[in-house]
Amino acid sequence: MRQQDPPPAGTGHAPVRRPSQATDVPHGGDLIGALVSVTIDDHTVKVPVGTTILDAARRVGVHIPTLCHHDDLCVAGVCRVCVVEVEGQRTLQASCAYPITQPTTVRTHTRQVRQARRHIIDLLLSEHAGECTTCFRNGNCELQALAKEYGVDSFRFGRPDRPRHKVDRSSHAVVRDMNKCVLCRRCVRTCIDLQEVGVLEAVGRGEATTIATYLDKPLAEMICINCGQCINRCPTGALRANDPTDEVWAAIDDPTKHVVIQTAPSPRAGIGEEFGLEPGTPMTWEMNTALRRCGFDKVFDTNFTADLTIIEEGTELVLRLHKNLVQGDSSLPLPQFTSCSPGWIKYVEHFYPQYLPHVSTCKSPQQMFGALIKTWYAQLHGIDPAGIVSVALMPCSAKKFECNRPEMCDSGYKDVDYGLTTRELAQMIREAGIHLTEMPRSDFDDPFGTASGSGVIFGATGGVMEAALRSVIEFVTGKKVEDFYAHADIVPVRGFEGCRHAEVQIPKEVGPVPGLIRHLVPDWNWLKGATLKVGVVHGTANARKVMEDIKAGGPFSQCHFIEFMACPGGCLGGGGQPIPTGPAIRAARARAIYAEDAAYGEAGKARKSHDNPAVLRLYQEFLTDGPCGHKSHHLLHTHYTPRGKYIG
Repeated sequence: MRQQDPPPAGTGHAPVRRPSQATDVPHGGDLIGALVSVTIDDHTVKVPVGTTILDAARRVGVHIPTLCHHDDLCVAGVCRVCVVEVEGQRTLQASCAYPITQPTTVRTHTRQVRQARRHIIDLLLSEHAGECTTCFRNGNCELQALAKEYGVDSFRFGRPDRPRHKVDRSSHAVVRDMNKCVLCRRCVRTCIDLQEVGVLEAVGRGEATTIATYLDKPLAEMICINCGQCINRCPTGALRANDPTDEVWAAIDDPTKHVVIQTAPSPRAGIGEEFGLEPGTPMTWEMNTALRRCGFDKVFDTNFTADLTIIEEGTELVLRLHKNLVQGDSSLPLPQFTSCSPGWIKYVEHFYPQYLPHVSTCKSPQQMFGALIKTWYAQLHGIDPAGIVSVALMPCSAKKFECNRPEMCDSGYKDVDYGLTTRELAQMIREAGIHLTEMPRSDFDDPFGTASGSGVIFGATGGVMEAALRSVIEFVTGKKVEDFYAHADIVPVRGFEGCRHAEVQIPKEVGPVPGLIRHLVPDWNWLKGATLKVGVVHGTANARKVMEDIKAGGPFSQCHFIEFMACPGGCLGGGGQPIPTGPAIRAARARAIYAEDAAYGEAGKARKSHDNPAVLRLYQEFLTDGPCGHKSHHLLHTHYTPRGKYIG
C-alpha cells in the first residue's frame, strides 16, 4: 500500500495552531480563544477551537492508534491508521489532522473503523520486507504493536519475497534499510522541519514513492549531521544506529586487550527505560556494576572530562574576551561557540563554515577522554596504549562519526575506538544475562572516577553554559556562585525554549586571578562592571535561526558565549537514547540529571568543575603548562583551516 499525500489546505484537514488560552464565546462569534464541545465515544469535553480529534481523545482517555503521528513533528495525516467516524462526514477522517471547529460527535472504534484500520495494517505489512526476530526494533516496533493490537495473524495480501532496496551502511552513525520503511515520513519531517537539514525526502508518487537521499546517494556522501533524530522517530527498523557491539565483545573476550569504557551523564538517566522503568529513573551506580560484569576492565566517568572541558573552554573564552576587549585583536572572534556536540559541529561545517573561527577549539569530553586514556592513564599504569580499547557510552549517534574522524588521533592512536549508544549498551547487558534493576550499586574507577555536579548537567540543554558560568563567576569575582544564584542553580539558562538569552552582571569588585590561569591574564580590572551576554540553543532548526540572527547583526551577535546542541533537549534527547522520545520524556530525563547534580551538593561533593580534585591533579602531574597550554592544545583541542575542515 502507498499512503495518500497529506490533504491540501482548505479541506478541513489542514493542521491548525492550538490556542494557548481559551474562553467560551457564542457559536458563530470570534473563534480565537474559544472553546468548542466534542463528544468522543459518549465522553463530552470542551476543547480550544482547532484542537485535533486525536488530542481531544487523549484528554478524555480514549485511545486512538497512530503511526505517522509524533508529538515532536508537524501533522502529516498520511498513514490513516488513526481514522475515526465523524458525524456528518461521508468518509472516515484522520483524527490526527482533523481540527475541531464546531460541536462534533466522534466514534473511534466502530466496526467500520476497526475494519479500515485492519486493512491499512495488512497493506502496510504487505510491503514491509524482512522478519521481526532479527530486527533491532523487535519488541519495540510500532508496526508490530499495531499488528498485535488488531489481531493480525497472517499476511492477507502477501509480503515481499525478497528485499527491494540495498541496505545503506556507508555512514558511521546511521544505517538505512528502506525495505522496512512504511512511508510514514517521520524521518523526512524530522530532517526537514525539526532539524532543518534536509537530507531525506519523499521521492516519486503512488506506487513509486520512496524515501531517499538526493540522487539516492549513500548517506555518508550527504550533508547528514549524524544526529540520529530520524532513528528516534522511525516507527519501524528502517533506520538504526551503526552498531559496533560485536567488535566490543571481541575486544572484551581478547585477553591481550585492556578494555575501558567512559559513560556520559545522559545514558544514566535514560537506560532504565530499556528495562521497563519510568523515564528519568537514574541508574548510574547500578550501570557501573553491570558494565564490570559485562567484562569491561575499568569503568570511567565522562563527567571528569566534562569538567576538564569547562576549564579549557572557560579559559579560551577568557583569552578571547581579553584579546577583543583589551588588545583590540579580533583574530579569535566573539561570540565563542561551544564545541562538545558533534552534530552541531557537522552542521556548522556544512552550512556556516565561515563561522568556524567562532567555534571553541576544545574537543568534546568524549574525545578529550580518549586522548588521556592512551597517554596519561597508560603512563600511570604502565599499559601499552596499543593494547587499550577505549569505548564511549554516549546518548548520541553522532559520537560514532566523531570518534572515527581521521584527525582524532592525537594520542598517537585512535583516541576512542568505539562509540556505543544507550540502546546498544542495554542490549549488551541483556545479552550478558544481567538484570540491570537488580544490580548492586558501585562507584567509578580512578583516576577518572571523580566528577562534579557541573559535569553531570552537561546532558541537558543549558547545562554546558551553566557549568561554565559557575566557574567563570567564581574565577572573576573571587566569591562563591551561591552568592549570586541560590544553591548555584543558574536557572536563567535552564529550560526547553529553543533559543534563550541570559545576562550575567560582573560586579565592580573583582577577585584575584586564580593560580591555574594567572600566567594568561594579569588581572580582572578590565571586566569590572561588565555584562556577560550568553545564549543557549538546542536543535539545529533553532541553530539556523540563531546563525541567521548573527549574520544579520541581531541580538545573538552581541553575545560573548553561545551553547549549541544539535539535538532537541540537548544530549538527553540524543539519537542514541531509548525509543520513544518526546517532550515529557525529555523533561523527565532532565529532572534526573539536575537531581543528580543537587545530590552532589547534598553529599558534600564538588558542584563546580574547577573544584574537581582529580582535574586539578591532572594539571599538576600531566598538563603542567596549564589550561590552553601547549600540551593541552595538542591533546585536548582541534584547529581549523580556512577551508573549514578540522585537523588535529
